[in-house]
Amino acid sequence: MMKGKKEITEKEALNKLAALCSRAEHCSFEMRRKMTLWGLAEDAQNRVVDALTEGRYIDDERYARAFANDKVRYDKWGRHKVDQALYMKHISEDIRRRVIDEIEETSFTDSLRPLLKAKMKSVKAKSDYELSCKLIRYALGRGYDMEEIRNCLGELYREEEVAEDDF
Repeated sequence: MMKGKKEITEKEALNKLAALCSRAEHCSFEMRRKMTLWGLAEDAQNRVVDALTEGRYIDDERYARAFANDKVRYDKWGRHKVDQALYMKHISEDIRRRVIDEIEETSFTDSLRPLLKAKMKSVKAKSDYELSCKLIRYALGRGYDMEEIRNCLGELYREEEVAEDDF
């Protein structure tokens, strides 16, 4: 015989979510999803989210900024992948634009170059054209712009030519 889930009250939800938010950044969508799983009514969810926002436990812009910086710095994501991930978390478009525009252009290039350089060594290709196609596809999957990819590939190929000329 299975036990049913215990209904959670609005006050309990507020306390649990405040404790959760004090430990790590979360967005309002994540909090709503948790409360839906707990079976909390939509009007109660709105009140809890409002209380968490007023108490500065959740702030979607602060969350988006931290999320984007972490994904660019540690996971080496490009701007398109960051934007898509924030969209999936129901972050508004104006916040997404602002946060992505704040990230320095060099951050994306600085993270793309070592990625492509490492991938270049591990990819097997019959021609330079095939190698370029595979590297472009890889970088596009990581969320980088085609222009950024072409610039980085051009730099890497020029470095490779210079290294070959040294012998």
